[in-house]
Amino acid sequence: MGGEVRSLGVIPNRLESVRKLVHKLGPGGHPRACYEAGPTGYVLYWQLTQLGVACEVIAPSLVPTKAGDRVKTDRRDAEKLARCHRAGELTPVWVPDAAHEALRDLVRAREAAKKDQLKARHRLGKFLLRYGRRPEGIKAWTKQHRGWIKSHVHFDQPALEATLADYLEEVDHVMGADCEAGEGN
Repeated sequence: MGGEVRSLGVIPNRLESVRKLVHKLGPGGHPRACYEAGPTGYVLYWQLTQLGVACEVIAPSLVPTKAGDRVKTDRRDAEKLARCHRAGELTPVWVPDAAHEALRDLVRAREAAKKDQLKARHRLGKFLLRYGRRPEGIKAWTKQHRGWIKSHVHFDQPALEATLADYLEEVDHVMGADCEAGEGN
């Protein structure tokens, strides 16, 4: 190969495709690879390292760029990464193992669920507020508050009753066991 950077095309992020690429590169030497960190996670890193390829995941914000270089294509980006990697100009990120990544996904899921819960509560609360429906002396989002909504909030218009039912269903869905247990948070 003579050390030149050349494109081998687009390779799907599937273990068998990655395995074929590594085999195609040949048995000699110590293959090295890198790719930009992004939404695809670390599966490619784990696949390559399992196949004996030294791989680094690169922080996209730290890839050197030339002023005025605005044309971005996957192929140009890949060639640029290869050149910079060979020159040692890239900053890798820490790659978690599978257990750490699973924990990070759990934290992300919990944060997303809490945001969904807050949005659902806000939608219902603002809907009730628009129609002047506010309980006196009841803490919001408790079992008592939920009981108050069910027993005291009714509308003459079927569309508003349907809206209330939808909002309540959404709150119940995102609150899950919290709603049944009467939790405030």
